[in-house]
Amino acid sequence: MKINANGREIRILGFGTDDDEYISLTDIAKYKSDDPTAVIANWMRNRDTVEFLGLWKSFHSPDFKPLEFEGFRSQAGLNAFTISPKKWIGSVNTIGITSKSGRYGGTYAHSDIAFEFASWISPEFYYTSII
Repeated sequence: MKINANGREIRILGFGTDDDEYISLTDIAKYKSDDPTAVIANWMRNRDTVEFLGLWKSFHSPDFKPLEFEGFRSQAGLNAFTISPKKWIGSVNTIGITSKSGRYGGTYAHSDIAFEFASWISPEFYYTSII
């Protein structure tokens, strides 16, 4: 499925046991840059983002790894801190974000997370497209 947001197509996939909607962060990031991977990585290295992702995960998954999360939280926002969706997924045993390669590839996130990302990209984009 796709939605049209500010003239841009954004892919939506169903994942999980509840068939939750996962929205393409890659498509949202293209609103800001031709390099969506860099945009997503910059968002993920932000301390507020790491805090949000950790809080979201703590409410939605019993498999969350709090010790690994603390490592990310202590480094978030530092100049040398880098993170990618795949590194986050592998390290904290997360749900909520997934990366797919191939034809319909990209980084997808649960709608709660995708809306937070859209707001970070541009409050105007979030308000006029997502709400």
